Amino acid sequence: MPTQNRPIPIRIGLFKGFFIGVGCAATLVRLDLIHSSGTSNHCSNHPNQSGMANEIQRNKTQSKRSAKTSKSTATRTRAPKTRAPASTNANFPDEINISLTFETYPAGKYTHGDVGLSDHQVLSMYQNMLLQRRFEERAAQMYGKQKIGGFLHLYIGQEAVSTGSAAAINIGSDSVITAYRDHGLGLALGMSANECMAELFGKVTGCSRGKGGSMHFFSKECRLFGGHGIVGAHVPVGVGIAFAHKYKDDGGICLIYFGDGAVGQGAVHEASNLASLYELPAILIIENNEYAMGTAIHRAFAEPRFTYHAVSYDMPAAVVDGMDVFSVYKAIQVHADLARQRKPSILEVRTYRYRGHSMSDPMNYRTKEELDSKKNEDPILRLKAYIVEHQLATLKILDQIDEEVKEVVLRSVEFAEESPVPDLDTIYENIYEESDYPYLV
Repeated sequence: MPTQNRPIPIRIGLFKGFFIGVGCAATLVRLDLIHSSGTSNHCSNHPNQSGMANEIQRNKTQSKRSAKTSKSTATRTRAPKTRAPASTNANFPDEINISLTFETYPAGKYTHGDVGLSDHQVLSMYQNMLLQRRFEERAAQMYGKQKIGGFLHLYIGQEAVSTGSAAAINIGSDSVITAYRDHGLGLALGMSANECMAELFGKVTGCSRGKGGSMHFFSKECRLFGGHGIVGAHVPVGVGIAFAHKYKDDGGICLIYFGDGAVGQGAVHEASNLASLYELPAILIIENNEYAMGTAIHRAFAEPRFTYHAVSYDMPAAVVDGMDVFSVYKAIQVHADLARQRKPSILEVRTYRYRGHSMSDPMNYRTKEELDSKKNEDPILRLKAYIVEHQLATLKILDQIDEEVKEVVLRSVEFAEESPVPDLDTIYENIYEESDYPYLV
């Protein structure tokens, strides 16, 4: 019985699909040229096939004859050795010197006035940082009660990174994409505690309708494109989003967050190269919390000073103290302006997570003394001390803000518990669809 040929549907991401296709096409053309002589195959009907084959065969024959002639001539008459003319290497450098300067944004350098923030904005930033902290603390508690399943990666200690970044961009016009430690960024961009907590609980009222969980927060309104679970795999997606901003000429930029552990992934380097090559409006932000999943960066990288990697991509780069919200805000301001001028850049934001990589991490790779010393740099305590010192608010007002935030988070837990789980038929919502579902057969 003859076999019916059926086209196989192939779904490949736009960028990778394009370059894989170009590479395969080039390889096939090369193979056609090499194997066309002396054999007949299904490609032999090409009008230039026999001509190319004969030309290749003639070239081979002439090369062999030339080689024999040269060999015999050399045996009879040995030509004197001559030094190659100096002009041959005239354009080859004697040495290569590289001198670069990377800007730094240290903690304590900027006041809120220096970076253009009002008193009210500073208090709003403090409130949002507290919201992230209390949300994560309550999420950890709910995870212990088995209300939350799967993985849970907490953002405790890194709140200045998300808050400073979000305050410095045009939320709703600019785009943001990150890895699996995404709760803080979602809340910093304006997502509600209710929709975030409901997503952790797997409820239909969650930001991803209960089907994403902790690692897959999304918001169309805030232009948060995830929440991605595969280390470094979202960075090419972020570069693609930056490409879309440039293509549409809409003035938007894309902030691409990834951890220090992701720097070792090949996809990150491929995407960084394309971002520079295409002059895309992107900021590649390395949230360097020193340990990736549990290995210190000096044990995992030959060059742990990640700003140096920017040399390979001809990008500007800077080091930012991620424990100071004003330093982060200033750095994002500067590099967002660069991105809008189609100058992508790399920011190494040095921060620290006070909890483990995930809830199952015993943190045996660092000492209690180290952790205690890092808590003296707590970004929330730093901002609180600044507010009091500069008389932006009293301790009583700050305590009141904290109580209000705790109440918001507590209500989000109640909202999540009372919300329904997704109906079974929602499993087919928002997925690629064909009438006969060929990929399920």
